[in-house]
Amino acid sequence: MKSKSKIGFRFWFYFRTGWMTYFAFIFSAINTLVVTYYLAIERVPFLIEIFPSFAHYVGVAAIIGIPVLALVGYTHYKKMPAYSSEVDIGIERNPYVFKLQPGWNQKVVFPMYRLLTIMLLKLSNNEKLSENEVNEIKKVLTDIENLSEGGWINKPKGMV
Repeated sequence: MKSKSKIGFRFWFYFRTGWMTYFAFIFSAINTLVVTYYLAIERVPFLIEIFPSFAHYVGVAAIIGIPVLALVGYTHYKKMPAYSSEVDIGIERNPYVFKLQPGWNQKVVFPMYRLLTIMLLKLSNNEKLSENEVNEIKKVLTDIENLSEGGWINKPKGMV
């Protein structure tokens, strides 16, 4: 059960994501176009000849702006150290870097590592696996096959 403070922070995160990704982005684009056209372009005679209406300005801005901004985004992710710095900070603050991640890592990968280590120890001491250990191995193998086929292991709450 989630505590009330955690639910509040989750709500706050979803609110900020919706605001930043959709609401603020759309309205800042509209605001920028309106302000630049009506406060700058309308007052400069030679620019009015290039952009006789707001629709012309929006069309030209979209045709030029979208590819330029996509190039800037590509540069940010692929060619500059800015994104890698953001990821570094995210990793430093991510609790799962030093903790076992929930999901297939926790349910399949690390149980398999544990069983392999037990098997190596027993093999090096010329011991046999117990019936319980053999059953654990079979369960992990079933889980691995299920994941390989695109299935779930303990489907998270709320997933369809």
